Amino acid sequence: MSDADPPNRAQGRKRIAPSLKPRALMEDGGLRVDLWTAQVITLFPEAFPGTLGLSLTGRALKDRLWQLDTIGLRDFGMGRHRNVDDTPAGGGAGMVLRPDVMAAALSHARTRMPPGAPILYLSPRGRPFDQARARALADGPGVTLICGRFEGMDERVIEEFGIEEVSLGDFVLTGGEIAAQALIDASVRLIPRVVGNQASVEEESFSHGLLEHPQYTKPAVWNGRAIPDVLLSGHHAKITDWQREQAERLTKQRRPDLWRAYCETRGRDPEEDQEL
Repeated sequence: MSDADPPNRAQGRKRIAPSLKPRALMEDGGLRVDLWTAQVITLFPEAFPGTLGLSLTGRALKDRLWQLDTIGLRDFGMGRHRNVDDTPAGGGAGMVLRPDVMAAALSHARTRMPPGAPILYLSPRGRPFDQARARALADGPGVTLICGRFEGMDERVIEEFGIEEVSLGDFVLTGGEIAAQALIDASVRLIPRVVGNQASVEEESFSHGLLEHPQYTKPAVWNGRAIPDVLLSGHHAKITDWQREQAERLTKQRRPDLWRAYCETRGRDPEEDQEL
C-alpha cells in the first residue's frame, strides 16, 4: 500500500444501524440503493449524525426512510501523518485542502452513490441554499456533501468534479459539518413519511414563497394577550384569508427579496399598498 492509498478500514467501513447512538448509526448494515442517501465527506465523521440522530430525522434514520454515509477525509491523506492540506499558492494565511486528497475521497465516495446524486460543497461563497433546493434534493436519490475546513478547497477539484458550492448565509463557520447537518435536515424532512403530518410541511415558511403566519395555542388569553378572534371563529375561509394576509405582511416587512419574487410570480406590484 502506498502513502497515497486509503487504508483498508476506510474502504470496508459499513454504515447505519437503527440506533440513536451517533457512531452506532454507522456500524451495521450496508447502503441500500432504494433509500435517499446523505453522504458526507468530512474530517470529523464522529460529528455525525449529531442532531440528525434525534427527533423526527433520527426516528426516520432508525426506520430506514433515509441513510447516512460518512467518508473520513483523513483516511485519504498523504504520508505517515495523513496530511490533507497545504499552504496556499501565492501566499496567504491558513491552509487549503489538497486536490489529490479530496479527489481520492470523492472517487471512493461516488462508487457508493447513484450517478444522479449531486456533489455540494458547503462554502460561504456558494449560492444561497433555500427551500426550493431542499425540495429538489429530497425528490432525488440523495446528495454528497463536502465539509470545508481551513481556507477552503483547491479550485481544480471543484472544476474537475463539477462540484456545486452552496451557502447557508452570509457568515463563516469553522467548518462545514454544522451546515451539512442543517442542509440534510431541511431535505430529509421533506421525504414522505418522515414528518407525520404532511400538511405541516406544505403550510410552513417558504413552501408558497412566503414566511409562515403567526401561530397560537392555549390558553386563549395569556398575560393579557388574546388569540385573534378570527382563529377561534371556526370560519375556515376567514381563517385562511387571515393567515395569508399575515404571511404576506410578515414577508413584506422582513424579507423584501422574497416579497418581490412572490409578487412577480403573481403579476403584482411589490410596492402597492394592500393594507399589509
